Formats: sequence, C-alpha cells, structure tokens
Amino acid sequence: MKQLLTLRSLYTLLAVVAWTLLVYSVLEISGRQMFSVEVLPQFWTRDFIAHFVISALMFLMARNFLIYAIAYLLLMTILHVSNGLKMAILGSPIMPDDFLSVRNMFMLFSDWKQWLMVLMLGVPLVALASMIQWKKVRSWISLSLIGMSLLTLLTWPDRITVAMDQKFGDWIWNQPGNYRERGLVIHLLQESARNISRADDIPDYQEVKAALATLNLNNRLAADTTAGFDKRNLHVILLESFWDPTLLQGIEFSEDPLTPEFRELWAQTGNSTTLSPVFGGYTANAEFEILCGFPVTVDTVFFEGWVRQDVPCLPDHLRSQGYQTFASHPNSPAFWNRVNVYRRIGFDTYWALPDFSQDDMNRDFLGDSSLYRQILEKLDSTLTDGKPVFNYIVTIFGHLDYPLNSSRPKVIGVSGDNKMLENYVNQMHYKSRELMSFLAQLQQRDPDSIIVMFGDHLPFLGPNFSGYTEHGLLESSRDNFSDEMFRTLTRTPLIIIDGKNGPVVTGELPLFRIPGVVLDLLGDNGNTILQLSRLSETEALRPLPGLHLVVENNQSRVCKKQSADNPQSCTQTDPLIDAMDILTYDLFNGAQHALQLIGYKE
Repeated sequence: MKQLLTLRSLYTLLAVVAWTLLVYSVLEISGRQMFSVEVLPQFWTRDFIAHFVISALMFLMARNFLIYAIAYLLLMTILHVSNGLKMAILGSPIMPDDFLSVRNMFMLFSDWKQWLMVLMLGVPLVALASMIQWKKVRSWISLSLIGMSLLTLLTWPDRITVAMDQKFGDWIWNQPGNYRERGLVIHLLQESARNISRADDIPDYQEVKAALATLNLNNRLAADTTAGFDKRNLHVILLESFWDPTLLQGIEFSEDPLTPEFRELWAQTGNSTTLSPVFGGYTANAEFEILCGFPVTVDTVFFEGWVRQDVPCLPDHLRSQGYQTFASHPNSPAFWNRVNVYRRIGFDTYWALPDFSQDDMNRDFLGDSSLYRQILEKLDSTLTDGKPVFNYIVTIFGHLDYPLNSSRPKVIGVSGDNKMLENYVNQMHYKSRELMSFLAQLQQRDPDSIIVMFGDHLPFLGPNFSGYTEHGLLESSRDNFSDEMFRTLTRTPLIIIDGKNGPVVTGELPLFRIPGVVLDLLGDNGNTILQLSRLSETEALRPLPGLHLVVENNQSRVCKKQSADNPQSCTQTDPLIDAMDILTYDLFNGAQHALQLIGYKE
C-alpha cells in the first residue's frame, strides 16, 4: 500500500510538472508569435521553475487535478496575454501598479467588449476561489506558505529588492529587458518588492532641504508678489495623441493631414515642441506634468495611488488668486482616478462624459467639435462675469484605435497597408480642423487670454513600435534606441498663445516646464512649487523611468541609471533629477516639508 501511494504521488508530481511545462511552452510560443514578446532562452529554466512554484501551490489547494489544471491555465493565460498586450502597445511589461488600475479597463470599453473584460478577469478569479479544498490539510499548508511569503515581502521589501536585483539584475530604464531576463513571475515579485519599498520611502526634512539646495532654489525664488499679477484667463487644451504624421518619411499622403491654418500658427512658434513622459497611452501622466509642474519618473500612472495629498498645483494656485477652475474630459469620471486627483490639485468643477450631450460619438469617443461647442456653452456667462477662469480641456477624440463616425468619412489616402495609420491620419485631419475652428471662436470671445495646446503623446501605430520602425524613427525595443530615438519617442507639437501678443516661441520644452512658463506670461512671480521644475535654463531635461534625456543645441544625449557608458555631463544633471524625485514624493505622498522650506503661503 505504501509503495502504491508513493507511485501515485510520483505520477501526480509528474503530471503537475508536465502540465506546467505544457502551459508554459504554449504561452511562450504564443507570446512570441502574437506580440513578439519572449523570455531569453538562457533564462527559460529559472522562469519555468518560478511558474512551477505557483503551479504546485495551486495544486496543493485544489479539489482535484482537473480543477487545478483549468484554474492554473486561466490565471497564467490572463497574466501572459495582459503582459503581451502592454508590451506591444506601450513598450513595457505589466507592473504591480497595473493591477490597481484594472478597473479603468472596464470604463474604457462598452457593450460586448466590457463583458469580455468581465469574463477575462472574473472567470479566473471564480476558478481560483472554487478550486480550493478547504477541508484538506495540504490546502492550509499551501495557504500558509503563501501567507508567510507575503508577510516576508511586506516586512523586508528593501532587503528582498536588493537581493533580487543582485541575483536577477535590474535595468531601471529598460523594463522590457528586465522581463526578457527575469520572466513574468520573477519580474512581478521583484517589482512588487520595489513598489512596497518605494511607498515606505518618504523623504524626511533634511533630505528635502538638501534637494532644494541641489536645485539652487534660493537663487531662483522671487519675493512673494503673487497678488499683483494680471489675472488673464487661461485655457489649456490637451490633444489626445496629437502628432505630425508627415514625420513618417517614405509614407505618401494624398494631402497634408494637418490643416494649413494649424501649420501656419505652429510655424509662428518656430514649430515648438514639448517632451512628454509617455508613449501611446497613460495620458494622466502628461496631465500630472502640465498641471503640477513635476516630472513623472516611474513606470506607472501617477494619478493612481501616488497623489495622496492636497497639493498647490497650477489649478489650486490660480484658485487661491481668485480664479474659477474648470476641468473637462468626456470620459468616465473616475478613469485614472481623476475625480480624486482633480479635487486634490484644485479644480472646482469637473465635467466628464455624463455632463455632455453625446451627440457626436465616434464609437465610444465624443468628437472634438461637439466637446468644444458644449464647453463654450457651459462657460458662456463665466467668460464675461469679470472673474478670471482656468479652463482645462482633455480631448478624447484621437484615442486608440482611431474610429470615425459617418459624419467624418475618410478623406486622406495613405501609401502602404497600415490601416491603423490610415485611420489615425484621417482623425488628425478632422482633429486639427476642429481645433482651429474652436481657437477662432475662443480668441474672438476671449482675445487677451493665454492659450496652451499640445499633444499628450505619440500615437500607437502598431505593436512593438511598428509604424515607426519601418521608417527608422524608432527600434522595436528600447534597449536598441539611439539617444535621438528617445527624443523622437517623447516629442509632440506645442503652441502657446500670449493673448494679443500672439504665439510664443518656446523651442523644445519638457511638459512639466509649461506651468512655469504660463506663470511667467501672467506675471506671477510668487513663491510656488511650480518654480521648482526649472532644472536648467539652457537645456531641455526630460526625465523618464530610469534615465533622462538632455537636449541642448538641438543635440540629444541620454543619461541612464546604473550605466557605465554615460557621458561625463551626466554627473551634472543626475543630481538635479534625483532632487526632483525627492521633492515629488515629499509633496504628493509625504509630509510636504518643501512647502514650509520655500515659504509657501496659502
């Protein structure tokens, strides 16, 4: 009998190993075929072992082999497919924070797609919950092991992060490279430890004071003369995925996608551009920078869980000076945690999709012309009541995958067979024309206002940067990017109009610098946190996760963390970026020592 039990246990173990190996092999092959995503062959063994640990723990809890096999297959399929999709679209693997943001996916889709999302997430959870055999000792052994592992992770995240970085490596600036060398399970565990450690790493008073000294703050802060500035209206328009498609050399267009009126206006700014923190998505990070004046240097949506304090960002500062502050975005109100964040940074009024008549829907996205018209209607009396206005608009027309309704037929032909590019180009045709029509109305009604218009990020044109790789603008993976490619990855059109003084030539300006420029145009010289972002007056510094881009005299250079090949000049800019990180966590997550140290007054 004992021999029979031993053989049965051996066969069961072999069955679990075989099933884990089969699932792992299929998912790896599928990821390579569908998303061009793979773990490097030399790391397959340890990646498989990590998957097997998860598999074995699940089997110990399961009622029987069949239920375990189904639950494990569903769980790993969802994780690998989600990772493949994110790698293909945004160029980065899934991170722990993405699990906190999963509710946004339900808000992004409607009809059958929303139900598909429910099934994708609900079925594995139901399978996991139903597979557990609560009366078996082995189930409690497995649950105890999982609980002890979580407790260890929460208790010593710093030590675990250091140990895993030494064992498995860490390319801070190249998360796709991390994934290829770690595999999915190890990657998620390693970055979870880092996230927990980061959440507890709140800067203290001395660290913040040293950071302010590094930024040479005392030489740049003026006396508090805020109250005397000219309180003109301010309109900021974030243009979803707005970019110049003619930069794709080798593509022929039947006509210029951007209207001649936009081209002429943009030329008056010297074709100024802004450098965004994101590519293809994560619009909320561009919002954070344009509203708060601090760079995003983490590979996550900063609005989700990282804005934990009330902070005197641009809307709050202007509100304290008598402005009425309005935010408009025709999306689900809670998407990217906007309801909470907008309140914390100073918006009095937030108009989301339910507040607009949905009379010009392009599938799920309200057209810009309708959005602009309705905003003008809402602000009709406000623009003339004598009280200054901050009008902040986030468009959604231009969102992936660039649908058009029957009132917007395709009018531009595009060479090649990239249908997504064709859809995008035709959206830009309408988007630029509707923008210029709105601008004409806005200037007629509010001629002395400051108007800021910019693209939040480059459009997604195909997986792994395809759509760009064919024309030499980008490579398929960040670890093969040249310095100039990082610049291309982040650069979008920027137009700032200084009322009756006309368009402003800003050159190449990182997005987080724009609030400071706006305050300069208003003549607001008071002590605000928005002055802290002037890292350099001569260079454009664009921090990104794990690196920062420096643009000077139209030349690009990249400084990567943990790299021995950085230019010598990085020793001058690295401390500035580190100081900004400290201030960001202090102001938005910590004790806000910086407000006291700069003498900020409510």
